[in-house]
Amino acid sequence: MKNLAYNKRPKSFQDFIGQSHIFGENAPFMRLILARKIPHSFFFGPPGSGKTSAAILIAKAMDYPFYSLNATNFKAEDLRGILKNYQNTLQKPLIFIDEVHRLSKTQQEMLLPIMENYQALLLGASTENPYFALTQAIRSRSMVFEFYPLNQKNLEQILEPYALEAKVKEFLIQTSGGDARAMLNLLDCALSSELPLNVELLESFRKTSLNGTSELDTHYNLISAMIKSIRGSDENAAIYYLARLIVGGENPEFIARRLVILASEDIGNANPNALNLANSTMQSVARIGYPEARIILAQCVIYLSASPKSNSAYCAIDKAISYVEKSPNEPIPPHILQFHKDYLYPHDFGGFVEQKYLNKELKFVEWLPKGFEKTLKEWLNKIKGEENQE
Repeated sequence: MKNLAYNKRPKSFQDFIGQSHIFGENAPFMRLILARKIPHSFFFGPPGSGKTSAAILIAKAMDYPFYSLNATNFKAEDLRGILKNYQNTLQKPLIFIDEVHRLSKTQQEMLLPIMENYQALLLGASTENPYFALTQAIRSRSMVFEFYPLNQKNLEQILEPYALEAKVKEFLIQTSGGDARAMLNLLDCALSSELPLNVELLESFRKTSLNGTSELDTHYNLISAMIKSIRGSDENAAIYYLARLIVGGENPEFIARRLVILASEDIGNANPNALNLANSTMQSVARIGYPEARIILAQCVIYLSASPKSNSAYCAIDKAISYVEKSPNEPIPPHILQFHKDYLYPHDFGGFVEQKYLNKELKFVEWLPKGFEKTLKEWLNKIKGEENQE
């Protein structure tokens, strides 16, 4: 028997709730759907945000037969069997692969000719950004779209058909963590019990049910709390949230990738070795896995928490990109063009010689007097004769 979450799947995009940046009336991707010209695409976002429902609706809107596969038990013969039914026909199937980040490189290579020749339209879904798990060949043939957790207004819309007391509705929304499936599963359990529907009944199911967790327990909130704790140099809080993620079964490679990003974004040149350690952590946990990976992750988290913090690299590249987007064609000084005779080779002058590298005086890097970054800035000031020009 189908449950409430299944029965509540939208029948058309007019009924689809949330993700208006992708499926809104004027969203570019929605226009491609209506034109029946969408590329192979991958959706990532938290559970219950509408990824599978969107794939089903795309198949319906484009009049494609829909087939659902899962990367955890993906078999090449299953895919070949589907495609065989459409050989020598004008009809093409839409193949939806859930947990797409779990596909091996061999399985991904098998998809390449299918994507290249458009034997089928391929859609995939994952709770984490599949960019890191997909090969460059797959990425170059597809688009990736992020789904956001459903907000309170979205969840209220989903509950509109039900005559619920205000307290019951509030409990369902606040404990769903933006997961519509979890919210509807909880309501389904309560209604099926045929007991009076109240907050106490919902609480009793929430304590015993594995479907849905409170907002603070969500995958995204826990990883966010860990990252913010490291950024705030609170090693104990960071280790606590790491433990929560590990006990909750979080993929160690996902945690490690976030640590690599933080090492550059929040520590940077204040301690350049942080990026080396984080990258080593990522490579190690990919080979080792749990339970030993927990130790490697803990070492990295403590090290990053204790490191001096600087976001100067993060700020500098964002400023530079913003400038380039507005002024994309600043001329390059002639003497630093390739093989130009007037170029001064710094090594011929002891390692530094003054010459122009930009025609305009542009400043994107704001040095912070922290850790090794302070040493780097002092060295630059010294060779440029700017020791007293701070």
